[in-house]
Amino acid sequence: MGAVMTTPGQERATEDTWMFPPADGWTFDQVKHLELPFDWELVDGVIVARGQTKLWHNHVRDGIADALKAARIEPYTVVTEQCVMFDDRNTPKPDVIAYDPRKLNFFEQECVPVANVALVVEVVSPGSRQDDRVRKPALFAEAKVPCYWRVELERDHQLAMHEYWLNADTRSYFPAPMHPVHHGKLITEVPFPVEIDLEALVGF
Repeated sequence: MGAVMTTPGQERATEDTWMFPPADGWTFDQVKHLELPFDWELVDGVIVARGQTKLWHNHVRDGIADALKAARIEPYTVVTEQCVMFDDRNTPKPDVIAYDPRKLNFFEQECVPVANVALVVEVVSPGSRQDDRVRKPALFAEAKVPCYWRVELERDHQLAMHEYWLNADTRSYFPAPMHPVHHGKLITEVPFPVEIDLEALVGF
């Protein structure tokens, strides 16, 4: 694997230099202004392209977000495709999050602090399998995000919702004890009571 090219003294990434991070990586402030021809996340100071999603993925993502918005209780709110701030070099962008907006500056906030996040939902697509199944669960569990849902499209074009809860002592997720995998309908009480008709999300 070749050496990573760096740009010594670079204060802000540009459309020509973003792929050459400094030795310690870009910070969010150095890259947030970029207008790149793809969606991206900042991972350990490196800009990583997010894969192109298919129509079904976006319908499922938006349907889950709508159901969560309808069911949410105070103080939670729900948003899609919003960057989450772990630190200044790590700002992943989950498909959906439920978070506590209290004490956040609604009009100035660029990323949601990970400490405010109660639920992360990732809809798995071919280009995100490793991230959604391995890297992101470990990342969000380490940060003590209480709930993680992973949505998979199965071979019969039905959805499987994998529900995980946090073990705060080990900072790792374990399958929800009563219903670790939901088919047909998701019914859960955490982070707040919600029912989601999974079949309807892929039925037209």
